Amino acid sequence: MCTDTVPTDDMRDPWLPDRLLTTERDLLMPLLRRTPEEAYELRTACPGWTVRQVLAHCGAALVRIVEDRLEEGVFLPEANACDVAEREDWPLGRILDELERGLTEAGPVIAEREDGRLDAVALGEWVHAGDVREALGEPGAYCGAALDLALPLLSVTSRKRETPRLVGVLADRGAEVALGNPVDGRPPARFRGEAATLIRIYAGRPLVRTRYELTGATEQELLIYR
Repeated sequence: MCTDTVPTDDMRDPWLPDRLLTTERDLLMPLLRRTPEEAYELRTACPGWTVRQVLAHCGAALVRIVEDRLEEGVFLPEANACDVAEREDWPLGRILDELERGLTEAGPVIAEREDGRLDAVALGEWVHAGDVREALGEPGAYCGAALDLALPLLSVTSRKRETPRLVGVLADRGAEVALGNPVDGRPPARFRGEAATLIRIYAGRPLVRTRYELTGATEQELLIYR
């Protein structure tokens, strides 16, 4: 269970994605390096993708940022599927090495982008790490030590993706977060539940076995990845 209080900040911190990625690298890579290879064929919350395929996508996306290969449509589903297919015959070690490189080197490149358009990619990588943990039966899916960094980045991303204003009361953290943008004539939506459940809602992840209260908005309105 997550218990620390995490403030959110309305101003973009350009180095926040880097801190999230490198923190997640240090947490995730040791787990992946010791995981038996057969476990990489387990299915994840991402339709049609195994653990191996999710990690191949993550490494490909980050190294594209590092190498400035960001042609139009680069992160659309079709392009993501092509990147994963390209790595289908790679040894597992090569996939993990590429992922580790991306988690290490992409943050400074993202920080240089004044428009902040790549910040959401860093958040998405962290969400995918949650997908992997959940598939492997590991604790801390969509939570864990890096949540302190992910929540402020979710606050910024939810505004850039033009979701409606929501005030979240995180019952397991004793904290409130403000997400999204005010809408004229519409009071803020309210959420009460665990932080990991809030992440699931915004990222469009399964909500089975979760408990929460959401009023004033629908889950579909809050999605940041469509």
